[in-house]
This record gives sequence, C-alpha cells and structure tokens, in this order.
Amino acid sequence: MTGLTCAAAPCKSCPYRRDVPSGVWHQSEYDKLTRYDGEILDQVLKGASNLFLCHQRDGQLCAGWVAAHGPDNLLALRLHSGEVDPTVWEYETSVPVFSSGQEACDHGKRDVDQPALAAVTMATRLAKKLPPV
Repeated sequence: MTGLTCAAAPCKSCPYRRDVPSGVWHQSEYDKLTRYDGEILDQVLKGASNLFLCHQRDGQLCAGWVAAHGPDNLLALRLHSGEVDPTVWEYETSVPVFSSGQEACDHGKRDVDQPALAAVTMATRLAKKLPPV
C-alpha cells in the first residue's frame, strides 16, 4: 500500500454513520460535512479541496466520508490522488451511512443543544482520547 487509506468501516462515532447519536460532535464539525455534497463543480465553489481525515485514526481518510460521497465524486480525492492508496477508489462498507453530508449534518445538529445520554457518553469517551491541551 502507498498513501492514505481508510478503515474497513467508519469509526463507531463517525458523523456519517446512521447509528451514531445526534449531538456527539460540535456544530462546526457537522458544518464541514456539507462542503463535499454535489457535483465536482459544486465542491469547487464550496472550497472542498481538502481531504477529510478521520477524527480518531491519525493519518487515515474518514471511511464514512468516502462511503457517503463515493470515491469517484470527491474533488479532494481527485486533487490529492497521488497521496491516496489505490484501494480507496474501490472502497465500500456494509455500515449504513447517510447519503449526503447535508443529511449527516442535519442529523448530527438536531440534538446538539440537548444531546441524549448516548451522545454524551460517546462524546465523553472521545474527549478522554484527546491529548491534553
């Protein structure tokens, strides 16, 4: 393998996963998801030229991002194709993900002000993994 890869399945807290509770991530993280929606020209206009890396696995692409948008329809993957492992272009997962960044964003932000216990628990676990500031 050469270059960036993604996990076999999106992380258990991936904002693109349908089974992740709403409100786990900060609102600004959900806002990033919509930039990658639409055709390539739409992504150019939204400035979606950066790769979307995994929030938990250093040095890996977000598997949910690749699965939700499809590797062939991501401007960032095309622009950075030399940095991406060839296996990413054939990436598929059996984990249910939202069909767009907007759909994932809407779900994630729905309960961001009053997250359910499951979301708070997941966010707390994530916070414990962060390096000290």
